[in-house]
Amino acid sequence: MPTGKVKFFDDIKGFGFIQSDEGAEVYLHASALPDGMTAVKNGTRIEYSVVDSKRGAQAMSVRILEAPVSLVQANRRNSDDLAAVVQDLIRLLDGLGPSFKNGRRPEPEKARRIAAILRRVADDLDE
Repeated sequence: MPTGKVKFFDDIKGFGFIQSDEGAEVYLHASALPDGMTAVKNGTRIEYSVVDSKRGAQAMSVRILEAPVSLVQANRRNSDDLAAVVQDLIRLLDGLGPSFKNGRRPEPEKARRIAAILRRVADDLDE
């Protein structure tokens, strides 16, 4: 059975293309994916059978060999690290409270650093 990588897959439209290890492009429809799967990520290594269709070579009976590493999972903080970051963030924000009550805003550079930290923590919480 031929092997290759998913070059492109549109999960909304339900199709994409495989770049075979030999260099050919093969049409991939969602119906060829394993049971329970409706989409596949770009870069996923797969094994498949090929049939000739009106669109040219079309993949059938797809089997996932290796899914690409998720960058989100690779960069995810463990819960102990995240708890420490949140506690430090609370202390940092508590220190800003009195300034805001007195009508003062933090220095622009300090405000940018705090905003960057808030965005990163929000991203970690959203995963």
